[in-house]
Amino acid sequence: MSTYTPNKYGKRIGILGGTFDPIHNGHIYPAIKCIEYLSLAQLHLMPAHIPPHKQGTVASAEHRKNMVSLACNVHEKLILNDRELKRNTPSYTVDTLAEIKQHHPDWQLYFIVGMDSLLTFTSWYQWQSILKYCHLVVTLRPGYHRDTLSNENLATLTPYFAKQQDELFTIRAGLIAFIQQEVLDISSTQIRETLAQNKITTLDMPSNVLDYIQQHNLYR
Repeated sequence: MSTYTPNKYGKRIGILGGTFDPIHNGHIYPAIKCIEYLSLAQLHLMPAHIPPHKQGTVASAEHRKNMVSLACNVHEKLILNDRELKRNTPSYTVDTLAEIKQHHPDWQLYFIVGMDSLLTFTSWYQWQSILKYCHLVVTLRPGYHRDTLSNENLATLTPYFAKQQDELFTIRAGLIAFIQQEVLDISSTQIRETLAQNKITTLDMPSNVLDYIQQHNLYR
């Protein structure tokens, strides 16, 4: 495990957002990999309240918050960030990052997404402004690589691609970096289906999250 070392831009903070409906090891393993790869001081798991690109969630905001809080127990640098759950409006990434930077100007932000998110990144609300606040870190699942991007998106985004890891620490924001890792190729949809069939195991999610789901009879 890497040791956190600060740089001239202050604390390196990772942010991983999502509906987390429910949170599972397919979220957690890449998060821990990013903590180590980027030598982060903290990685904030941030459940979304009303994602602009989704119709809704199965579990309530309170249940999803509680499950993320429990999942944070697996690593000392994982932190629940519930700021988006406190909103009654859609959670746009650019607004969240602007708010974080306003309250914590000494933080250097790394916004973590999967390759599936990068495929649509140029359609996100004010996507270019997002890169003014953070570096975008893309975790590559098996079967995904840069060439998965359309030719148009590849041409648009290539100028932002980091050429080497050190640039993420010597430049404040504005780069897109890729982390190739062996991750669990599972989705929350698959997890919910497995839960409904009562076939879930602790290989899929932390035992305390599974206990919470069973205690509250969620996803049945």
